[in-house]
Amino acid sequence: MDEKSVLHDALKRSRADLVAKLDGLAEYDVRCPMTPTGTNLLGLVKHVGIASIGYFSVVFGRDPGIDVVALWGTGDENLWARAGQTRQRILDLYAHAARVSDDTIAALDLDAPGVVPWWPPATQQVTLCQIIIHLILEIERHAGHADLLRELIDGQAGRHADDPSLGARTLEQWADRRGRIEQAARAAAAAETSDHAPMPCSSTKLE
Repeated sequence: MDEKSVLHDALKRSRADLVAKLDGLAEYDVRCPMTPTGTNLLGLVKHVGIASIGYFSVVFGRDPGIDVVALWGTGDENLWARAGQTRQRILDLYAHAARVSDDTIAALDLDAPGVVPWWPPATQQVTLCQIIIHLILEIERHAGHADLLRELIDGQAGRHADDPSLGARTLEQWADRRGRIEQAARAAAAAETSDHAPMPCSSTKLE
């Protein structure tokens, strides 16, 4: 397998891992702001879709296929979904972004030049290889955010519901594991200072 195929496969896996975090969740749950800054699952998918279209079209002088700004806005609105923006509409955007990305990767060589106009002037000149790597890193970062959000919503962890990398544990065994980690954290804090007792770690379930 050549280098471009390896990078392209990694990009595809990252895209699939992120969007899979929506599976099986109710409409509120995919939109619910789970952090003080408002991070939410559907907003992450929307953001990655919009970003992917820009990086794989504008940067290389290619047609994005849609007017992203007119349809979706800019800035803060890229990270959350308005009530009228349906889940399916955002999934369609995400699928369109994948097609734009795949078409550009198929059409250009890894050393094909591009320009990122929203980056600082000193770093605007890029190649397709740089942009693929940039998007892999960007999507993986947001997939990590999505992993944590999904676990807080319904306890599902890992790349999918039956991810073998987590090992087979019952809810009681997970609770016991968490308790041992809490004990270790408190013991380390007590060894560091005796001025005050450490507060318990935040609950993994949002109230």
